[in-house]
Amino acid sequence: MTQNHVSGMETSAVSVLKRAVELDQSGRFQESLVCYQEGIQLLMDVLKSVKEDLKRGHYRERIKGYMDRAEQIKAHVNQLKEDGKYHEQIKIADDATGYSYETLFKPYISSALSEVWIQDPYIRHTHQLYNFLRFCEMLLKGLCQVKTIHLLTSQDDVDGQQTSALAEIKESLRTQGELYILNIFRFDNGWIIKIGRGLDFFKRPKGRFSIGYCDYDLRQCHETTVDIFHTKHTKTL
Repeated sequence: MTQNHVSGMETSAVSVLKRAVELDQSGRFQESLVCYQEGIQLLMDVLKSVKEDLKRGHYRERIKGYMDRAEQIKAHVNQLKEDGKYHEQIKIADDATGYSYETLFKPYISSALSEVWIQDPYIRHTHQLYNFLRFCEMLLKGLCQVKTIHLLTSQDDVDGQQTSALAEIKESLRTQGELYILNIFRFDNGWIIKIGRGLDFFKRPKGRFSIGYCDYDLRQCHETTVDIFHTKHTKTL
Protein backbone atom coordinates (compact mmCIF):
# COMPACT_ATOMS: atom_id res chain seq x y z
CA MET A 1 0.00 0.00 0.00
CA THR A 2 1.51 3.34 -1.05
CA GLN A 3 2.12 6.24 1.31
CA ASN A 4 -0.31 8.39 -0.67
CA HIS A 5 -3.04 5.77 -0.25
CA VAL A 6 -2.44 5.58 3.50
CA SER A 7 -2.48 9.38 3.73
CA GLY A 8 -5.76 9.44 1.80
CA MET A 9 -7.35 6.91 4.16
CA GLU A 10 -6.22 8.93 7.18
CA THR A 11 -7.67 12.11 5.67
CA SER A 12 -10.98 10.30 5.08
CA ALA A 13 -10.93 8.94 8.63
CA VAL A 14 -10.36 12.41 10.10
CA SER A 15 -13.25 13.81 8.04
CA VAL A 16 -15.66 11.03 9.03
CA LEU A 17 -14.70 11.15 12.71
CA LYS A 18 -15.01 14.94 12.77
CA ARG A 19 -18.57 14.49 11.50
CA ALA A 20 -19.15 11.80 14.15
CA VAL A 21 -18.12 14.20 16.93
CA GLU A 22 -20.36 16.97 15.52
CA LEU A 23 -23.36 14.63 15.39
CA ASP A 24 -22.52 13.31 18.85
CA GLN A 25 -22.40 16.82 20.33
CA SER A 26 -25.73 17.76 18.71
CA GLY A 27 -27.46 14.69 20.19
CA ARG A 28 -27.86 12.80 16.91
CA PHE A 29 -26.50 9.64 18.47
CA GLN A 30 -27.59 6.99 16.00
CA GLU A 31 -26.08 8.93 13.09
CA SER A 32 -22.91 9.64 15.03
CA LEU A 33 -22.54 5.94 15.80
CA VAL A 34 -22.49 5.09 12.09
CA CYS A 35 -19.79 7.70 11.49
CA TYR A 36 -17.73 6.52 14.47
CA GLN A 37 -17.83 2.95 13.15
CA GLU A 38 -16.81 3.99 9.63
CA GLY A 39 -14.03 6.25 10.92
CA ILE A 40 -12.68 3.59 13.29
CA GLN A 41 -12.51 1.06 10.45
CA LEU A 42 -10.57 3.54 8.32
CA LEU A 43 -8.10 4.18 11.16
CA MET A 44 -7.67 0.43 11.66
CA ASP A 45 -6.83 0.09 7.97
CA VAL A 46 -4.25 2.86 8.37
CA LEU A 47 -2.80 1.11 11.44
CA LYS A 48 -2.21 -2.06 9.43
CA SER A 49 0.08 -0.12 7.08
CA VAL A 50 2.11 1.71 9.74
CA LYS A 51 5.45 0.19 10.77
CA GLU A 52 6.86 2.65 13.30
CA ASP A 53 6.05 1.70 16.92
CA LEU A 54 5.50 5.31 18.01
CA LYS A 55 2.96 5.94 15.27
CA ARG A 56 1.25 2.60 15.87
CA GLY A 57 0.85 3.49 19.53
CA HIS A 58 -0.61 6.86 18.54
CA TYR A 59 -3.21 5.25 16.23
CA ARG A 60 -4.09 2.57 18.77
CA GLU A 61 -4.76 5.26 21.39
CA ARG A 62 -6.99 7.22 18.99
CA ILE A 63 -8.88 4.09 17.95
CA LYS A 64 -9.44 3.09 21.59
CA GLY A 65 -10.79 6.55 22.42
CA TYR A 66 -13.28 6.49 19.57
CA MET A 67 -14.28 2.87 20.29
CA ASP A 68 -14.93 3.72 23.94
CA ARG A 69 -17.16 6.62 22.92
CA ALA A 70 -19.02 4.44 20.38
CA GLU A 71 -19.69 1.86 23.10
CA GLN A 72 -20.97 4.59 25.43
CA ILE A 73 -23.36 5.78 22.72
CA LYS A 74 -24.59 2.23 22.08
CA ALA A 75 -25.28 1.74 25.77
CA HIS A 76 -27.01 5.13 26.02
CA VAL A 77 -29.24 4.50 22.99
CA ASN A 78 -30.11 0.97 24.15
CA GLN A 79 -31.06 2.27 27.59
CA LEU A 80 -33.29 4.97 26.06
CA LYS A 81 -34.99 2.31 23.94
CA GLU A 82 -35.46 0.06 26.94
CA ASP A 83 -36.94 2.92 28.97
CA GLY A 84 -39.19 3.94 26.07
CA LYS A 85 -37.65 7.42 25.98
CA TYR A 86 -35.79 7.51 22.66
CA HIS A 87 -36.59 10.67 20.72
CA GLU A 88 -34.26 12.44 18.35
CA GLN A 89 -35.09 15.48 16.24
CA ILE A 90 -33.38 16.76 13.10
CA LYS A 91 -34.27 20.23 11.85
CA ILE A 92 -33.64 20.66 8.14
CA ALA A 93 -33.18 24.34 7.29
CA ASP A 94 -34.49 25.95 4.13
CA ASP A 95 -32.02 25.44 1.24
CA ALA A 96 -29.98 22.95 3.30
CA THR A 97 -28.21 20.12 1.48
CA GLY A 98 -26.83 16.75 2.57
CA TYR A 99 -30.14 15.03 3.28
CA SER A 100 -30.58 12.34 0.65
CA TYR A 101 -32.78 9.40 1.66
CA GLU A 102 -29.68 7.25 2.05
CA THR A 103 -28.02 9.76 4.38
CA LEU A 104 -31.17 10.35 6.41
CA PHE A 105 -32.35 6.75 6.82
CA LYS A 106 -29.07 4.79 6.78
CA PRO A 107 -28.48 4.92 10.57
CA TYR A 108 -31.82 3.16 11.15
CA ILE A 109 -31.48 0.39 8.57
CA SER A 110 -30.11 -2.86 9.96
CA SER A 111 -29.81 -6.49 8.91
CA ALA A 112 -32.88 -7.20 11.06
CA LEU A 113 -35.07 -4.96 8.90
CA SER A 114 -37.51 -6.97 6.75
CA GLU A 115 -40.69 -4.88 6.54
CA VAL A 116 -41.33 -1.15 6.10
CA TRP A 117 -44.50 0.95 6.40
CA ILE A 118 -44.52 4.29 4.55
CA GLN A 119 -47.44 6.60 5.32
CA ASP A 120 -47.41 9.74 3.20
CA PRO A 121 -50.55 11.44 1.81
CA TYR A 122 -48.77 12.91 -1.20
CA ILE A 123 -47.40 10.16 -3.43
CA ARG A 124 -49.32 11.04 -6.56
CA HIS A 125 -47.57 13.59 -8.80
CA THR A 126 -44.68 12.53 -11.03
CA HIS A 127 -41.86 13.85 -8.83
CA GLN A 128 -43.50 12.37 -5.72
CA LEU A 129 -43.78 8.96 -7.36
CA TYR A 130 -40.11 9.17 -8.29
CA ASN A 131 -39.33 10.08 -4.67
CA PHE A 132 -41.06 6.89 -3.56
CA LEU A 133 -39.14 4.89 -6.16
CA ARG A 134 -35.84 6.37 -4.96
CA PHE A 135 -36.74 5.48 -1.38
CA CYS A 136 -37.40 1.88 -2.43
CA GLU A 137 -34.10 1.77 -4.30
CA MET A 138 -32.35 3.05 -1.18
CA LEU A 139 -33.81 0.16 0.83
CA LEU A 140 -32.72 -2.39 -1.76
CA LYS A 141 -29.15 -1.03 -1.58
CA GLY A 142 -29.08 -1.14 2.22
CA LEU A 143 -27.68 -3.90 4.41
CA CYS A 144 -31.12 -5.28 5.17
CA GLN A 145 -33.49 -8.05 4.07
CA VAL A 146 -36.63 -6.06 3.23
CA LYS A 147 -39.31 -8.37 1.86
CA THR A 148 -42.37 -6.12 2.10
CA ILE A 149 -42.90 -2.37 1.63
CA HIS A 150 -46.35 -1.04 2.55
CA LEU A 151 -47.30 2.31 1.04
CA LEU A 152 -50.14 4.20 2.70
CA THR A 153 -51.14 7.33 0.77
CA SER A 154 -54.17 9.22 -0.56
CA GLN A 155 -55.73 8.46 -3.92
CA ASP A 156 -55.77 11.24 -6.50
CA ASP A 157 -55.59 9.69 -9.92
CA VAL A 158 -57.50 11.67 -12.54
CA ASP A 159 -55.26 10.60 -15.43
CA GLY A 160 -54.39 7.15 -14.11
CA GLN A 161 -50.74 8.04 -13.54
CA GLN A 162 -50.68 7.19 -9.86
CA THR A 163 -52.26 3.77 -10.37
CA SER A 164 -50.05 2.80 -13.30
CA ALA A 165 -46.85 4.08 -11.68
CA LEU A 166 -47.47 2.31 -8.37
CA ALA A 167 -48.42 -0.87 -10.22
CA GLU A 168 -45.15 -0.73 -12.13
CA ILE A 169 -43.14 -0.12 -8.95
CA LYS A 170 -45.03 -2.91 -7.21
CA GLU A 171 -44.34 -5.32 -10.04
CA SER A 172 -40.69 -4.29 -10.06
CA LEU A 173 -40.35 -4.82 -6.30
CA ARG A 174 -42.67 -7.83 -6.22
CA THR A 175 -44.07 -6.63 -2.92
CA GLN A 176 -47.44 -5.39 -1.73
CA GLY A 177 -48.87 -2.00 -0.77
CA GLU A 178 -52.00 -0.45 0.74
CA LEU A 179 -53.58 3.02 0.52
CA TYR A 180 -54.39 5.16 3.59
CA ILE A 181 -53.39 8.61 4.90
CA LEU A 182 -50.72 9.45 7.49
CA ASN A 183 -47.16 10.78 7.50
CA ILE A 184 -44.97 8.21 9.24
CA PHE A 185 -42.22 5.81 8.24
CA ARG A 186 -42.15 2.69 10.41
CA PHE A 187 -39.52 -0.04 10.27
CA ASP A 188 -40.09 -3.49 11.77
CA ASN A 189 -36.73 -3.25 13.58
CA GLY A 190 -38.32 -0.72 15.95
CA TRP A 191 -37.62 2.67 14.38
CA ILE A 192 -40.34 5.20 13.57
CA ILE A 193 -39.35 8.25 11.54
CA LYS A 194 -41.77 11.14 11.08
CA ILE A 195 -40.96 13.78 8.46
CA GLY A 196 -43.08 16.93 8.47
CA ARG A 197 -43.21 17.05 4.66
CA GLY A 198 -43.12 13.30 4.05
CA LEU A 199 -40.78 12.19 1.25
CA ASP A 200 -41.35 15.41 -0.69
CA PHE A 201 -38.94 17.72 1.15
CA PHE A 202 -36.60 18.40 -1.77
CA LYS A 203 -36.76 21.58 -3.82
CA ARG A 204 -37.15 21.47 -7.56
CA PRO A 205 -33.72 21.76 -9.24
CA LYS A 206 -33.05 24.84 -11.34
CA GLY A 207 -32.57 22.71 -14.44
CA ARG A 208 -32.01 19.18 -15.67
CA PHE A 209 -28.28 19.81 -15.84
CA SER A 210 -27.86 21.65 -12.53
CA ILE A 211 -26.00 20.30 -9.49
CA GLY A 212 -28.35 18.26 -7.33
CA TYR A 213 -30.51 16.99 -10.16
CA CYS A 214 -29.10 13.46 -9.84
CA ASP A 215 -27.38 13.42 -6.44
CA TYR A 216 -29.95 14.14 -3.74
CA ASP A 217 -27.25 14.86 -1.16
CA LEU A 218 -26.58 18.00 -3.23
CA ARG A 219 -30.26 18.86 -3.73
CA GLN A 220 -31.58 21.82 -1.71
CA CYS A 221 -34.34 21.06 0.79
CA HIS A 222 -37.48 22.76 2.02
CA GLU A 223 -37.52 23.54 5.72
CA THR A 224 -38.88 20.59 7.67
CA THR A 225 -38.45 18.62 10.88
CA VAL A 226 -37.57 14.95 11.24
CA ASP A 227 -38.53 13.17 14.47
CA ILE A 228 -37.09 9.75 15.25
CA PHE A 229 -38.66 7.47 17.83
CA HIS A 230 -38.42 3.85 18.86
CA THR A 231 -41.52 1.67 19.14
CA LYS A 232 -41.15 1.38 22.90
CA HIS A 233 -41.50 5.17 23.02
CA THR A 234 -44.54 5.31 20.71
CA LYS A 235 -47.40 2.98 21.60
CA THR A 236 -49.54 3.68 18.54
CA LEU A 237 -49.16 5.07 15.02
